[in-house]
Amino acid sequence: MSAASSHPTPRIRIVLVDDSELVRMGLRAVLGGERTLEIVGEGSSVATGVAACAKHKPDVALLDPRLPDGTGFDACRQILTRLPDTRVLMLTSVADDTLVDEAIRAGAHGYLLKEVNSRALIQAITDVAAGKSILDPAVTARVMQFMKAGGPTRDVLASLSPQESRVLALITQGKTNKEAGNEMNLTEKTVKNYLSNIFEKLHVSRRTQAAAIYAQRQ
Repeated sequence: MSAASSHPTPRIRIVLVDDSELVRMGLRAVLGGERTLEIVGEGSSVATGVAACAKHKPDVALLDPRLPDGTGFDACRQILTRLPDTRVLMLTSVADDTLVDEAIRAGAHGYLLKEVNSRALIQAITDVAAGKSILDPAVTARVMQFMKAGGPTRDVLASLSPQESRVLALITQGKTNKEAGNEMNLTEKTVKNYLSNIFEKLHVSRRTQAAAIYAQRQ
């Protein structure tokens, strides 16, 4: 037996949080048969979702933004406070740039629509677990409609300084101003100032819009 076969790649451990039992059943049916994934727990509310994550310490938490006792954004913040290494992927039926903005502010690492096909969902979970950020193409297109005044994406991004580009990359990954500052050895206020400059150069007013522009370059 080779060393590779004796040490199989660990499966990505997932907790599902959605108030619809039918949705959770559907996700189990789609993801349960994938050899690289393992559903270790689930919740139907902020409280039960956070508790499930605290218990199972998943690699990825799959959250619905709309929960009966709060929002998926509340759950996201609580989960990441307790488990900073867990990655959070929002899965929703709503293509709303305001919700995407709130998801990014909460620290989510991805935002997908429930109409996504099974192959794309599995790939998104794999990518998020690997450290990438995911924004549903339909949401990206919607957000990009607000940016026509900014000109070609590449030209606009070329106007950013190296520090501004790094700040934008970290924000697109779902980092808060404080977290971005910690990674770059900058104060939270300095990061905020960089963001103001970025918004001005990109002709946007929201983190979501700036993140969508950056995502188009990837």
